[in-house]
Amino acid sequence: MAFSELNVDVFRLINDLGKEYSYVNSLFIFLAEYMVYFLALAVLLFWFTRKNNNRMMILCGGITFLFAEIFGKIAGLIHSNNQPFAELPNVNQLIVKTVDNSFPSDHTILFFSFCMIFMLFKKRGGFIWIILAILVGLSRIWVGVHYPADVAVGAIISIVAAVIVYITVPNLSIINKALVLYEKGEGYILPERKRNRISKFD
Repeated sequence: MAFSELNVDVFRLINDLGKEYSYVNSLFIFLAEYMVYFLALAVLLFWFTRKNNNRMMILCGGITFLFAEIFGKIAGLIHSNNQPFAELPNVNQLIVKTVDNSFPSDHTILFFSFCMIFMLFKKRGGFIWIILAILVGLSRIWVGVHYPADVAVGAIISIVAAVIVYITVPNLSIINKALVLYEKGEGYILPERKRNRISKFD
């Protein structure tokens, strides 16, 4: 079976579940559309714990997302496809989406970039973040706006980028100096706190 046929078949398998189990469509719409706000809130909360380990984690998440997006755009130049609802008949489209190149999934890149970094830094219970990223990726197929390949490639790009960033970025002196400089500036605005420097390997 050709890859494109497998891609469509897996899409149909997942997307058609929304027709059979319509009572859970609201959950997948929420995951696909609004979970991004939960991620943004988590990023802010981690940052304003004012713990160095959490701030390094957020910096690594942002850098991972930046690089993953760049490689995602390059991948989109090599291969492109529109959303399934624009290419296939009888798609169970549950959200409104502009027709454009959906390869790879930007939503998936965003969530896997941060959630993979969260998992690497937060070793205890970190798997919960990856489960969240998987659910968001699955939801994008469920609501009819991405093929499985869009999601899979976005996840792979982000996971590879996250591992490389996790290994390299916390050891870069320029990143550590920038974080110290930021905290000095913050100290002029917010009350001083007791330093809580935690190694990423704790």
